[in-house]
Amino acid sequence: MQLSFISKVALVVSVFIMLTFFAVQTALVIGYFDISYNFALFGWLSVLSFMPFFFYVLIEFVRKVRYKFQSIDDTLGAINASNALVEFDLDGTLVSCNDIFCELTGYSKKELIGKPHKMLVPNDIDLQGYKSFWGDLRRGKVKSGEFMRIGKGGREFYIYGNYNPIKNPYGETYRVLKIASDITDKKLIELEVGKKNTYLEHAAKILRHDMHSGINTYIPRGLSSLKRRLDAEQIKALKIGAPLRMIEEGLTHTQRVYSGVKEFTNLVKKEAQLDKKELDLQQILLKYLKSTSYISQVQISELVVAEVNEALFCTAVDNLIRNGLKYNDSATKLVKVYMQGSALIIEDNGRGISNIEFIELAKPYTRGKDKENGTGLGLNICIAIMQEHGFSVSAEKLEQGTKITIAIK
Repeated sequence: MQLSFISKVALVVSVFIMLTFFAVQTALVIGYFDISYNFALFGWLSVLSFMPFFFYVLIEFVRKVRYKFQSIDDTLGAINASNALVEFDLDGTLVSCNDIFCELTGYSKKELIGKPHKMLVPNDIDLQGYKSFWGDLRRGKVKSGEFMRIGKGGREFYIYGNYNPIKNPYGETYRVLKIASDITDKKLIELEVGKKNTYLEHAAKILRHDMHSGINTYIPRGLSSLKRRLDAEQIKALKIGAPLRMIEEGLTHTQRVYSGVKEFTNLVKKEAQLDKKELDLQQILLKYLKSTSYISQVQISELVVAEVNEALFCTAVDNLIRNGLKYNDSATKLVKVYMQGSALIIEDNGRGISNIEFIELAKPYTRGKDKENGTGLGLNICIAIMQEHGFSVSAEKLEQGTKITIAIK
């Protein structure tokens, strides 16, 4: 325990006075020959010499006790300033509360004090569990968690509460102190997200099961049946060669999109795991891009074999390639895909963006200043796909263009 400056000075002064008394006492004792008188004088002077030190110890003790209580008051004051505080008797009757708790519930202190805790609890609560909850508190068990409560006028709100049994010196619980914080906004967002996830899961089931039949069974069979019934001369005579090619290309594109979306919807399921296989990245990217209008502007060098989800990985890389071509002021727009060590590089010759700009644009619903349309989710989803694979993505602004680095683990 470190002493304050005042305490150190007091200690030095006390020791000095004590030593002075001892010196005076010794001189007086030596100067007298009456033994009984000397003993009496010795005793009184001994008491007097220790008095300053005794007062020092007493003052220091009082100071420490006062500091301890002040520290407790300051701590409680800090908690009281930012949390809802309320005290209950063991039967659940509200004894005291602070202004934050009143604001949270909508009641005044006059309306709350003396009322049962149950007035703030939903009517459909499990009564047996509620009785057990207060039974545990009476036995001195701390309870904490998220709770839904009912405020004035039937308004619902959510708290994170800590119910702390207060015990007397004999270890007996006589009060319960609740420290709570308002989590209503957070909880409502969680509930809304949960509801939307339910809708999304239902839509995902429809996509995975019902749309699959049309895209991958009925339309391909119908197209094959039509082509079997028409020879080359009939197709030429009817002038439907171009429409048939458009239908075939449209079907191929739709199947490719469906494959990617299906993999996305699989991730909606609880405890979903990405379905990955060992694949040659060059082959799957060339296959994915061969029917695009910009394949001639993409140079794909020899790449590595890696464990990926083909549909999602190709979707993400394709998005990065299209960004490199779309936001490109060069007369000869070009994107190169190659390996640099264990990293996959996507390099364009456009205007270029730094990694700071890349991170900012990758935030959900963030779009560049020249992007008038779109959701702003493309880059964010690309990064999310790579993270699902365990890959990290970064960007570097070159003298001309941007270099996207995908660290493949």
